[in-house]
Amino acid sequence: MRGSWIAVNNWLVRHARRRVSPAHLLVLLPRCLQRTGCGQDVVADLEACRRCGQCDLAVLIRLRAETGVRFHVAGGGRAALALTRRTDVRAVVACACEKELLEGICAAFPKPVLAISNETPEGLCRNTRVATERLYEAIRAMIRT
Repeated sequence: MRGSWIAVNNWLVRHARRRVSPAHLLVLLPRCLQRTGCGQDVVADLEACRRCGQCDLAVLIRLRAETGVRFHVAGGGRAALALTRRTDVRAVVACACEKELLEGICAAFPKPVLAISNETPEGLCRNTRVATERLYEAIRAMIRT
């Protein structure tokens, strides 16, 4: 059911064609993308990632450099919401589980949020993955060129 609501939201956001400059787009990522046991504090600073390739963060850091968009790893829903409420954020691309995405879409309203469900091969909140091509496509759909 959540997936259907997220799909409708994404359709509405894409068809509204509201685009922002890369400086005003925020990409939110969940902490669970980081490999369990990694000692790097990527929530405080994504640059702390060693880019070892054991999780998707290294690819996402390259994507950040390529697009010029701000990426943040949120430690939870409240931290993510605080980031979306910043006045310099005009649109959001978010990756998380469906429950968090749906809550975030509602909480961030009226700011547009394109939502990408993360993949959970080891269960919820543990070593999750993101389809980087889908994330890149969502970023391209939101930025003004």
